[in-house]
Amino acid sequence: MYPLQADAVTNAVDVAAIATTALRFVAGFVVVLLLGKLVLLPGLRRIIRARGFDEAVLSLGTNVLNTVVWVAAVAIGFAVAGYGSFLSAFAVFGGAIALAVGFAAQDLLGNFVAGVFILKDKPFEVGDWIEWNDNAGRVEEIDLRVSRVRTFDNELVTVPNSDLANNALTNPVAYDTLRQKFVFGIGYDDDIEQATDIIVEQAEAHEEILDDPGVSVRLVELGDSAVGLQSRWWIADPDRGDFVRVRSEYVTAVKEAFDEASIDMPYVHRQLTGSVEVIEDVAAEE
Repeated sequence: MYPLQADAVTNAVDVAAIATTALRFVAGFVVVLLLGKLVLLPGLRRIIRARGFDEAVLSLGTNVLNTVVWVAAVAIGFAVAGYGSFLSAFAVFGGAIALAVGFAAQDLLGNFVAGVFILKDKPFEVGDWIEWNDNAGRVEEIDLRVSRVRTFDNELVTVPNSDLANNALTNPVAYDTLRQKFVFGIGYDDDIEQATDIIVEQAEAHEEILDDPGVSVRLVELGDSAVGLQSRWWIADPDRGDFVRVRSEYVTAVKEAFDEASIDMPYVHRQLTGSVEVIEDVAAEE
């Protein structure tokens, strides 16, 4: 065989080998990609919806699985094409990068995971009034990393989701009703039964205070200057604005009724006894 013919045959073999490798890569890539797109992704969507997860969790899960499918398709394509050693080196390098990124972004990942659990467990929802770590406000947005809360002073607070997921949190509007309490102080010489009747009557007269459960009054303290009567009442469909308004209207009505009945609401006072020695400043007089 002549040299030119030998080179042509070699080139033809090389082209055939390259074509075969490319076809193997494309075949492996397409099969895995179609399997993921047509089977895995729809299956994941059905599972998430069946378990009642939020749409944000559905979007997150779909995006993550879609990324995994593409990476797996590329990896399987290379493996079928005969580039196993390349995949091994790439896997080691990718693992080292993932480990470094994981250590650097552990707080970010913690907030991310906490956001997923908040969306799943729903300890609060957008529009709820919540209290945490001596803070309070209305939830405006729940993201996968942070939640945004508008305080009652109209300030926007961005809270990491891990703070809300890992610490005690109060949701006063989680149920249909909310109980409120207030201690009315009366004088020691005043009639406790009369004062109790006034507190109950003013609660029953308020349209937004529930009759069932009804208001209750208990003597809770004997203070230095007053007898403490604690009123407990309930409101429906609690909201921060209603909570403050109803409380203010009710306490004001009781105070006015006490005034009409000559029931004292004493303030704390101190009485000094004994003698006071006065020392004249002779030098100042001179």
